[in-house]
Amino acid sequence: MDTVKDKAGCTVGDKTNDGCAGGTDMGFTSIRERMDVIASCGKKVGVVDHVEGNTLKLTRKDSPDGQHHFIPADWVDHVDGHVHLKKNSEDTEKNWKADAASCCGS
Repeated sequence: MDTVKDKAGCTVGDKTNDGCAGGTDMGFTSIRERMDVIASCGKKVGVVDHVEGNTLKLTRKDSPDGQHHFIPADWVDHVDGHVHLKKNSEDTEKNWKADAASCCGS
């Protein structure tokens, strides 16, 4: 019997809430709207509104202060069913940006 794989390379039926059971990194270009953004400490810090250049724009609805926040692409560690960051939640929330232009060189 053939193994059926989805676009992410996960065996169909073997997905967990964290993406593939094996944790396959799908890369920055696979980031989609409504993906949870998880800090390195495991805390959810937001939800992707959309990718804007080399930044992630987070939704206002899921923001602690009701504002959009931007995260530079180089903060992303890996992507599976969620976007996982290299920074912990405290560092992320302290240093996220108010606009995409501010993310250049972060």
